[in-house]
Amino acid sequence: MTQQRPRVPLFLITGLGPGPNSALAEKFRTGAPGTAVVHHDLREITSGIVRRRIQLGPRDQLTVLELAHGCVSCTLREDLLPLLRKLARMPQVERIVLRLDEAMEPEPVSWAIRNVLVGDHPVCQDVDLRAVFTVVDCESWLADTTGDETLAERGMRASPEDDRTIAQVALAQVEFADVLVLAGSATDAWSAAKASAILDRVAPSIPRVELSAVDACALVATVPTDARRGEVTDMHGPLLRGQPPLHADCGIALLTFTAQRPFHPERLHDAIDVLLDGVVRTRGRAWVASQSDMALWIESAGGGLGIGHAGPWLDAPGGPDWAAVSAERRTLASLRWDPVFGDRAQEIVVVTDQASPEEVDAALRGALLTDAELAAGPKAWLAYPDPFGEWHEEPCEDTEVTPEGVYFANRKDETP
Repeated sequence: MTQQRPRVPLFLITGLGPGPNSALAEKFRTGAPGTAVVHHDLREITSGIVRRRIQLGPRDQLTVLELAHGCVSCTLREDLLPLLRKLARMPQVERIVLRLDEAMEPEPVSWAIRNVLVGDHPVCQDVDLRAVFTVVDCESWLADTTGDETLAERGMRASPEDDRTIAQVALAQVEFADVLVLAGSATDAWSAAKASAILDRVAPSIPRVELSAVDACALVATVPTDARRGEVTDMHGPLLRGQPPLHADCGIALLTFTAQRPFHPERLHDAIDVLLDGVVRTRGRAWVASQSDMALWIESAGGGLGIGHAGPWLDAPGGPDWAAVSAERRTLASLRWDPVFGDRAQEIVVVTDQASPEEVDAALRGALLTDAELAAGPKAWLAYPDPFGEWHEEPCEDTEVTPEGVYFANRKDETP
């Protein structure tokens, strides 16, 4: 009987800087024999062109792929996932380093590795995702995370419809990391301190190492034992991994907004701009009166904001079984359980810069239902006009409602 080969270790490298990302991948290639380095260059993906590079020992192969549909999902499904399986079954391959294109976020890739079928099973049966390394280019990272430039403006779109901001990508890469690899240096001491203050609040538990100070083996050794290793975000779990400082530093402050009454949909829509100006990052769950059984997920960064469904509350009709959700979600629900509304609640974390936490808190609290509206009950709430639902007939000029019911806003699209 043929013994099945153990899963091959897989490491993801992500970050906005192609130079530092490549330098880290090269440390693996030259310092750990048997390493296959894979990189898909997506700069021409909107034209249906992807350049794939595979490095393994003396082999350095560049292949131009022509896709029927120019998007990241096609690249994953049609080439990357089958390639990972093929490499994992080659006896000379001892580990795989997947250097992601700068426009890619590591979480969707990790989800695909665990869930998308290639043949009759997902690729996670062939590879073992050991760590996600996010490279932080210290010279430009602060400007990237506090600016409002879009991927399109930088020529980095991952699809023709990609409206993400650079800040959204930069922060998503950092938040999903197991280790942050710092490359280069900031332009001045103030910028270095401010960038550090942001990292302390959006990624408080993630270790940081200097790219110039570690080799591949030392880097792998820094991965914490409780690292997420590609675990997809539980939208009903803790919003921050670790304990961020609660005091302000370099003008960067952390606000945790909580409430146990729903938002009025129209007042929330009017208040949403407070999360677009002077705010570094917003993440959290919202309870909107007109969609009382469904939690909404809010994210913002760099003037871009998205709101989408996060699944039903535990107390909602047809909600998940208590035993089927994570222990963290059960704990959070137990701590805030209301005899009338169950686990429904507002929980939003906002990292502010130019905006004051008090201003953000006041705007969000002003969007909550009044005592009279709360007393009217859920049946009355269903009659509220809802700018966040797919039935919204006349979205304002700076919003878009997708078929999935996801609302997006971007202040760069506003007319003067």
